[in-house]
Amino acid sequence: MSLPVFSDLVGYAAAALTTCSFVPQAWLTFKTRDVRGISLGMYSVFTLGVALWLVYGLLADAWPVVAANAVTLALALSILVMKLRFRTR
Repeated sequence: MSLPVFSDLVGYAAAALTTCSFVPQAWLTFKTRDVRGISLGMYSVFTLGVALWLVYGLLADAWPVVAANAVTLALALSILVMKLRFRTR
């Protein structure tokens, strides 16, 4: 197996693991609508960072980075939207 192919496989494996780590939080938040334990500041900065990683991946033609950050951005944005929508006033 050549090094570029192996490095892409490692990248996709890392992408799958880190991206899948957000699924339980998103699912729990959708299910319970409990956003008290979620930091608005942290998720705002994190979501912006993920969006920038996505842009970087596109510019660098790094498809494992693009794939991971596209899915993570969707999950992070959904959690951020729920934080804004379901927070107590």
